[in-house]
Order: sequence, then structure tokens, then C-alpha cells
Amino acid sequence: MAQATLPTAQHRRRLPDLVFQMGLPLALLLVVLFFAWSSPAFLVPSNLESVLVNNFTLLAIVSIAMTLAVASGGIDLSVGTALDFASLLFVSLIAAGQPFGIALLAGLLGGLAAGLFNAFLIVALGITPFLATLGTLFIGRSVQQLTTGGGIPIYLSKAKVPEAATFLAHGDILGIATPLWVVASLIILFTVLLRATPFGRRVTAIGVQPAVAWYSGLPVRRDLVLVYLLSALVAAVAGLMLSATVNAYVPSSGNAFLLNAIGATFIGTTLDRRGRPNVPGTVLGVLLLAVVANGLLLIGWNFYWQQVGTGVLIFLVLVASFASRRWRKAA
Repeated sequence: MAQATLPTAQHRRRLPDLVFQMGLPLALLLVVLFFAWSSPAFLVPSNLESVLVNNFTLLAIVSIAMTLAVASGGIDLSVGTALDFASLLFVSLIAAGQPFGIALLAGLLGGLAAGLFNAFLIVALGITPFLATLGTLFIGRSVQQLTTGGGIPIYLSKAKVPEAATFLAHGDILGIATPLWVVASLIILFTVLLRATPFGRRVTAIGVQPAVAWYSGLPVRRDLVLVYLLSALVAAVAGLMLSATVNAYVPSSGNAFLLNAIGATFIGTTLDRRGRPNVPGTVLGVLLLAVVANGLLLIGWNFYWQQVGTGVLIFLVLVASFASRRWRKAA
């Protein structure tokens, strides 16, 4: 009798699983179809390229950094600070006439400093990731204000912009924009890191059951240090690319990416059957937000209504996800 009812139970679980995992791709498809129908300019190749290069790339990089922190059971509210520190050092050194390579390395180290400070607060002092990274955000904002005379931007003249920086922001390889190569490399790297390496599996274990990971003898402290260092380093890459794109450093500009990075990361959890953070899901979440921002602009919504529309979309995707998850458990 039990054997006869087993297939029925399995079939009852498959449909919620499918709905749960395909909800995000389906939402993205529906949004694309809606804007393609609403605006003839949406599917124009130049517009699609603009969505990927201008709306998608930098947010995707910052969101990958956020995904790593959330996968470990924490959060990194200071990704914008790491981005800004990298931008500040990079632009300042270029303006001072230093070689591109030195400025690039200094920018990465500047972002890494924010991650090192987070790791010290979280691992050494035992402060929760939310409070620790929030503190780093506020301290970083103050540091930027103090070092720039109250928040004065630093601009680079065209004569001072190195060719390598121009190539990083506006060049192409095999007809594909350089920023897309950068973000694709990071997507592949961190997908493999989280899914197919012992470090990634330990990070997932820490995020799911931190106490069990600790008592199992996993190097929890060391892995958390690496998580926040890597998160800051990835965000620093976004800072370098932003600086190379606009040829300037604008204080606290990195914080503009924070809320969308959090939103994309949690939207991305809907792609995982267990609701865990994952890079492919985060990337789809970023793409969804980028398409919505571009599409609402094309159909004439003003900036404030765009924010409302984006917020409502995030809310609907997450509600559908949680409803599907509860349905799956009930089945």
C-alpha cells in the first residue's frame, strides 16, 4: 500500500519544486515581453547593449560580493565603502601621475582594507555582521568626507586618463565590451568557488548551520575572514571599473548600489531549491532589476515611480517564492 502511494507523493512535490525554481526566469521572461510590447525601442540592439554594460555590469559585481557574505549567514552593508575606497585611491593616484598598474593595485588594497576591518570586527570581536558592516559603512563615509574636503569629487582630465583605464571601461575584446568580460569572469569564478570547492561548501555549511559547522571542527573563523576579504575585493573591482567609466571619484557613490545588491541577492535565492544564496540566481536578479529600470525609463515613468515599480517587483517575486516554498513543504 505504501509503495502505491509513493509516486503520488513524489509527483505532488515536483510541481512546487518546479514553480519555486522557475519563478525567477519566468518573471524575467514576462518582464522582457512586457517591455518589448510597450516600447519599440526596448529590443533595439543598442538599447540591449546599454542595459548590459550600463545597468547590469557594476551592480552584478557588487551583488556577487553581497552573495558571498549572505551565503555565509551574514551580510555586508559596506560593499559600497569598499567600492568607494578603491575608487578614491585609484583616481587620486592617477591624478598624481602614478602609473596605471600602481593605481590599480592601490585601489584593490583600499577596498581590501574595508574587508579586513570587517573581518576584525566580526571574527576577533564577535560583533554581528550587520552591525559590524554598518559601522564600517558609517566610518567609511566619514573617512571620505575628511579626505576630500567635505565630499568634493575628484575629476580626471582626458589627458591624464591612461589608455588601459579607457580600455577597461570602454574597450572590447572580440566585439564584446570589456566590462562584460570582467563580470563574466567573476560570475564563473564565484559560481565554481561556492559550488565546487571545499571552501564554498564550508561557507554554505556556516550559513545554514553555524553551530554545527563550529562543533564539526570546520575552520569557521578563517573562512569568515576570507569571505569578508573576498567580498570587499570584488566590490573594489566595481570601484575601479566605475572610476574608469566616469573618469572621476564621487564620495559615497558606492552606496547607491547597496539596496539593489541586497535585493538581487535575495531574489536570487528563489532559483535554489533550498532557498540559499547562489551566484546564478543573483545574476538573474540583477538582470531583472536592470531590465525593469531600463524598461520603465523607456515607457516614460519618472525616477521616483521607477523606484516604486522596482520595489513592488522585488516584493512580488519574494512573496511568490515564499508561497511556493511553503507549498512545497506542505506537499
